[in-house]
Amino acid sequence: MIIRTIHWQKLFIFSLGLFVGSAFCMKSMESDFLFNGDIFTIIGLEVTYSQEKVSAILAGLDNPVKNILRYHLAFDFAFMVGVYPGIAALCMIAREISKSKLLRKILFGLAALQTIAFACDVVENIYLFNWIKNPVINSKDFSNYHIVVIAKWIIALTGALLAIPLSLKQTKKV
Repeated sequence: MIIRTIHWQKLFIFSLGLFVGSAFCMKSMESDFLFNGDIFTIIGLEVTYSQEKVSAILAGLDNPVKNILRYHLAFDFAFMVGVYPGIAALCMIAREISKSKLLRKILFGLAALQTIAFACDVVENIYLFNWIKNPVINSKDFSNYHIVVIAKWIIALTGALLAIPLSLKQTKKV
């Protein structure tokens, strides 16, 4: 059991480095997300902005801002390679040290589901790349986009919010 945990810990450390590095790069670009003199946000594009607002923003971006948004989305792919395997590794670390059979099954399931969250994030970026090229957004696509985004957030946050405290709790006992 210790050997498996060490492998998951190494994956977590690698993923954490990739996560932090790519998050830093993406964060440094966000101040350049300007539309009509106001800053827009990725979380706004993902969750809070209406279909009309997303379409208006993407249609009205200057070419330099479009390029920055594209770079941000490209760095997001590196972020994905860090965050989802990292959450899966945390789930597996917590699973390896958990005594409850039910909790072990749940953690394994959440680790496996990170592949779905990863795929959802890829699909989300594909939608955004397409809409940057052609900002005409139909209602069905926008609804599907939101389903994908919400699924990604639910899976990732559930895995992280369950695994982190369990891993920390178990680490204190060791």
